[in-house]
Amino acid sequence: MPIYKIRGIDVDFPFEAYDCQIVYMEKVIQSLQDKCNALLESPTGTGKTLCLLCAALAWRKSLGDFSTGKSEEKGRNAGNNQLDVSPSQSASTGLPTIVYTSRTHSQLKQVIQELKRTNYRPKMGVLGSREQLCIHDEVRTLRGRAQTNACHALCRKRANNNYCSHYNHVSDYVKKNPNLGDDPIDIEDLVNIGRTRGPCPYYISRELHKAVDILFAPYNYLIDRGNRKSLSIQWQNSILIFDEAHNLESICADAASFDLPSSLLSACISEAKKCIDISIGRRAIEKSNEKTLNPDNFAILRALLLKLEKRIAEVPIESKELGFTQPGPYIYELLADLNITHETATMLVDTIDEAALLLEDADSGSHKAKGTICRLESMSDILKIIFRDGDKTHAKFYRVHVQEVKANAVDAFKGMASRMLSWWCFNPGISMEEFSKMGVASIILTSGTLSPMNSFALELNIEFPIRLENPHVISPNQIWAGVVPTGPSGCSFNSSYRNRDSLEYKQELGNAIVNFARIVPDGLLVFFPSYYLLDQCIGCWKNMGHANSTNSSTIWERICKHKQPVVEPRQSLLFSSSIEDYMTKLNDTCTSGAVFFAVCRGKVSEGLDFADHAGRAVVITGMPFAMRTDPKVRLKREYLDQQDQPQKKECKGMTGEEWYSQQASRAVNQAVGRVIRHRLDYGAIIFCDERFTHSNHLGQMSLWLQPHIKCYSKFGDVVFTLTRFFRDGGMRDIPRTKLTATVRNG
Repeated sequence: MPIYKIRGIDVDFPFEAYDCQIVYMEKVIQSLQDKCNALLESPTGTGKTLCLLCAALAWRKSLGDFSTGKSEEKGRNAGNNQLDVSPSQSASTGLPTIVYTSRTHSQLKQVIQELKRTNYRPKMGVLGSREQLCIHDEVRTLRGRAQTNACHALCRKRANNNYCSHYNHVSDYVKKNPNLGDDPIDIEDLVNIGRTRGPCPYYISRELHKAVDILFAPYNYLIDRGNRKSLSIQWQNSILIFDEAHNLESICADAASFDLPSSLLSACISEAKKCIDISIGRRAIEKSNEKTLNPDNFAILRALLLKLEKRIAEVPIESKELGFTQPGPYIYELLADLNITHETATMLVDTIDEAALLLEDADSGSHKAKGTICRLESMSDILKIIFRDGDKTHAKFYRVHVQEVKANAVDAFKGMASRMLSWWCFNPGISMEEFSKMGVASIILTSGTLSPMNSFALELNIEFPIRLENPHVISPNQIWAGVVPTGPSGCSFNSSYRNRDSLEYKQELGNAIVNFARIVPDGLLVFFPSYYLLDQCIGCWKNMGHANSTNSSTIWERICKHKQPVVEPRQSLLFSSSIEDYMTKLNDTCTSGAVFFAVCRGKVSEGLDFADHAGRAVVITGMPFAMRTDPKVRLKREYLDQQDQPQKKECKGMTGEEWYSQQASRAVNQAVGRVIRHRLDYGAIIFCDERFTHSNHLGQMSLWLQPHIKCYSKFGDVVFTLTRFFRDGGMRDIPRTKLTATVRNG
């Protein structure tokens, strides 16, 4: 394998590197050497993950040997005579830990596969959820907090054989297998160990992560403060990598925010009442005066929740559209009226912890289903967000909002309006700043689509001195990218709010897609700005024929003549079956392919890889602007405009309108990234909206794509050049890979 000298570091790379890969690795090493943050964009197919792993591990190796106790020679047979290094020894080296995070478990699995392709063998660990790792027959069937509660209960109870035997075997297994993690292992490997040898895979991963050179984890594990505090990581001088980081700012903001609907509050009040009854009953039977069984504590909790429910119901809402809004610090005024302060909140959290245990025991004692969800724990999470670290300074980045929502049966029965109390964080950077305060040396954010990059950096509110927008490794003849401002009849394409319900627009768009379905071979992806527009267009096409034609076929029938259709479902549970349906239709030799109608920001646009024949073209039918009237969007815009005022002279900050526009552009870049997934791939990117001709929108597309985009004034020119592109594409010497292997669910 070739070795490249980059900034004085020998990087062992498994292939001959492209120029853009050398540049990428140079930026990674510069970030690590200079102990500064980096924002790195490199298109899918440029070997980003492999470059990131090789550069980071080469730098780490230059500081000292890995903790595996093995030679770096690849293969399981290498270094059999070497002395194994125990976790306690490796933990004492003082060398930095690399924490490599991605969005999902399946993406991490792909990263670990890439690690196996390298010559580097660091001591590694991978963190997964109980949902991924649990092998207990009953607990693994549960989900979310119910699963966590059931696991805790079975690991805690040892009387009458009512405990998890898998948990009981963990300590002994880890001691007898100090080599675990010397070779790359993923979540499936841990599960196989559990099933064949008995120890709990979840708690093996928790033990293993305490002393590793590199740790792999979903990035919500680090952003969520509760999860992060449960990890045994030496953060000082550590390296933090966020791969697939394009959604990071929204995830950071959501993790620091909360929504409290009336229905959840009602459930919490019912649980508090149940705790009062249980504790009174137990005291009477056991004649105990234990503080943990004091019904007065649960009575106080219930009384406070009832007062909060009443207080929210009394908030004056003059307009259903605008709701009730106050600055962030108002939350402390609202709670102080109920005598909920930092001091009392700590006691309430303790009482809620006791309540969760009490309800858990009561359910198991009455032979109810194990792992019952305790709604009160949601209130505990909310209090921890509000009173974090006993400090109130973060409240200036928030807004309090109360709005009326669709009433449920409980609220309707009480004659109360169903409301939602929200505390929304509009500065995602407060999560990132925590890592700097903990002493993290470098934070590297990378993705195939970070553009527009300036707004991304401003949102996260930390300095990124090192930035990169890499070109693609493909040749110009492998991509067709064009803006199509008008349809076959000359009608303008514009999916704005004013135009989207126009019959003429929907008909023109449908006829254009008929043409694309005819020209584009195999898989075609069509992305709409919203589910509303997707439903409106498909409904129209199913009832409308060709304009000025005696052809009785509807637009939908003519699309189906060329491509079998699949529509992205709104319900997440139906998503997997829609992907299977698309693959089945794509592989059907009786047709010329399939078309997937989907939505920007939906599951299809975010987490799927449509390589090769699975996605030969992507059509963007409009700019996916969020609804301006959405309270969260409106308040975010107002917040940014207020923040931007004092910074006008320094030309810093970002206005609400800039953020609004750039969020739409980032969603487009994500959807566009579904095709052209590797260096041999080819495909077309078709922008069907005249607004893409404007320089401000084109300038926000990924940098690698911009030189390829042409604007066409006539639809006939689009048909001609697109037909020629795919005619030539069929002559390219590109192997047709097995389709089931190229579409990977992220």
